[in-house]
Amino acid sequence: MTPTVACRACGGAQLVPVVSLGTMALANALVPQDLPKSDEPAFPLELVFCPDCTLVQLTVSVSPELLFRDYVYFSSYSDTVVRSAREIARRVMQRQALAGGSLAVEVASNDGYLLQHYKEAGVPVLGIEPAQNIAKVAEERGIPTLRDFFGRDLAATLAKRGQSADVLHANNVLAHVPDLNGFVAGISLVLKEKGLAVIEVPYVKDMIDGCAFDTIYHEHLCYFSLTALDRLMDRYGLVIEEVESIPAQGGSLRLFVRRKAGYGQGPSVIGLLADEATWGVGDLQFYRNFASKMEAVRQTLPALLKTLKGQGRIVAGYGAAAKGAVLLNYCRIGPEVLDYVVDRNPHKQGLAMPGVRIPVVSPDRLVEQPPDDLLILPWNIAEEVMAQQAAYRDRGGRFVIPIPVPRVV
Repeated sequence: MTPTVACRACGGAQLVPVVSLGTMALANALVPQDLPKSDEPAFPLELVFCPDCTLVQLTVSVSPELLFRDYVYFSSYSDTVVRSAREIARRVMQRQALAGGSLAVEVASNDGYLLQHYKEAGVPVLGIEPAQNIAKVAEERGIPTLRDFFGRDLAATLAKRGQSADVLHANNVLAHVPDLNGFVAGISLVLKEKGLAVIEVPYVKDMIDGCAFDTIYHEHLCYFSLTALDRLMDRYGLVIEEVESIPAQGGSLRLFVRRKAGYGQGPSVIGLLADEATWGVGDLQFYRNFASKMEAVRQTLPALLKTLKGQGRIVAGYGAAAKGAVLLNYCRIGPEVLDYVVDRNPHKQGLAMPGVRIPVVSPDRLVEQPPDDLLILPWNIAEEVMAQQAAYRDRGGRFVIPIPVPRVV
């Protein structure tokens, strides 16, 4: 664990506390059910604000080797993620007129969920994925994958050996990297002169407005506004040409980034930067009410679940996602309240949620021994989950959505 003594983006030293979730286990590190508590690492989970460049970030960095070398998040188990990947790949192939002589690169390429669509269209691909087990799955799908972390050095190596990118995707990864400057410098180095980088990041304003504190975990080192991103890209000769708001991660920004030479900010970027100035996202005051909104969920959600339990109802969770681990640990919800958590990912089944130690089981349990109420932990895809589990609802099962206001549906 490395304490943050200066801003990860600009080096500013006057970091101001925003909110603390206490000390917490690693949200994606599901554990054997019999692992002693003393063997499970836990680290401070606290946010600070940089008044110099407006970046919101964690106070510590946990080693990427510990976080990502053996990972259990597989993108292909989310229908929403796969559907979004197919659509953005189609759009980018048209926009960039990609063909057999092009190269599509994805950083943090996971199991090949996105690059498979380029490959199917005849566009050469290259994945970069540090998690050994997930890279292996991608390679078995026929996606060439470098098992490494992306940054300045790897980008320079790729450019030197003729693997510069016509398009580079970086979905939900920029927030994960300790060396922001090295990562963005790497994009600048590996992107072709007319290349396009498509970058998705959770949007700090959506996190605040929607009380999405469960997106705060040790993998997510930074929480971006467009203002902070604009300054970061500019430092390395890059310009955000276009920006879109998308629902991923409870609210994200999708950036279309180019080299500055020959390109400039489009109306969507200019407009959102102006809006952020009006909203005050560059002012510490914007973040002041976040803690009280979080505390309201911490009080009301356990009370709701305990009331259901007290009525003799069986209550379980759906989706052993990182955000679910944060929610359960912050709200102090353990196996005395949730009997189990179901998850489609077989790599998670048989393990336990970090910290709270609730067992993770197959969705078959919903048929064999259905609960009365099902807490949707990845609440940002609640509609997808409820559609998948329509048969459960038809049998009288109910869903609990925890954020922004806990409710039964």
